[in-house]
Amino acid sequence: MDTPPLAYTPPRTRPALGTVAELLKPITWFPPMWAFACGVVASGQDLMAQWGLLALGLVLTGPLVCASSQAVNDWFDRHVDAINEPKRPIPSGRMPGRWGLGIAIAWTGLSLLWATLMGTWGFVACGLAIALSWAYSAPPVRLKNNGWWGNAACALSYEGLAWLTGTAVMLGGAWPGPHSLALALLYSVGAHGIMTLNDFKAIEGDRRMGVASLPVQLGAHGAARMACVFMLVPQLAVSLLLAHWQLPWHAVAVLVLAVLQGPLMAKFLRQPVERALHVSAFGVPLFVSGMMVSAWGLRQLHQQGLV
Repeated sequence: MDTPPLAYTPPRTRPALGTVAELLKPITWFPPMWAFACGVVASGQDLMAQWGLLALGLVLTGPLVCASSQAVNDWFDRHVDAINEPKRPIPSGRMPGRWGLGIAIAWTGLSLLWATLMGTWGFVACGLAIALSWAYSAPPVRLKNNGWWGNAACALSYEGLAWLTGTAVMLGGAWPGPHSLALALLYSVGAHGIMTLNDFKAIEGDRRMGVASLPVQLGAHGAARMACVFMLVPQLAVSLLLAHWQLPWHAVAVLVLAVLQGPLMAKFLRQPVERALHVSAFGVPLFVSGMMVSAWGLRQLHQQGLV
């Protein structure tokens, strides 16, 4: 008895909606949204009175700007991902043709259009974040090819710029004060270490494709030590600043959160490749909790008229 021929399945010409969502990576939206919220809190303004700006900013920083940066990165990283993570939408073929690039461009345009609703500062900040995201991934600049520069671009965009944007838009476009500037910069330095954690899973592909991530440049153990230094030192500096600003309880809270990361980092230093994800899952939440604690400290200073 003859076996019936298999039904022909035509090649996919457009991605499924679930594949588009996977490309935009909702799980990555949290850091810039959180940093924006920290900036809003640190502004000292009435949150309920300006809830509309808060909502606009959260949508801009997460589902729009961060999502567009993920699409840009996946498109220009498709050859590296074919080695490191072949099941991702583009290398797996679930995102056919040039759909990945098209979505990256469309989401970039949508982000800029949305940013016009947030005044001059919001639009300029969005433009800078978009420029950094394209410079990070796209040739000829491709900051990602060097872990020092690439991680710095991401850290500044995800943490510092998002924080300062939240503060500035709540202040009606006024330049954030030195207290917010100091905290935004310190947490951006800390985020440089967090970005390094993400590179441990891609060492083999990065090495083969010429991407000089810090684990490739320094080795796994050297990059682990550097990531821990980048994460811990800024938190200690924030704690000292809060104490100097007469916020002792906030200073102690940030210090305790930093100390709690110590055991996680000790295991990470012994087994960097195996433990990088563990630090991301349990250490980073402690880090970002300290961000919000320091933001509420600045809010208290505003309410007391001390800044």
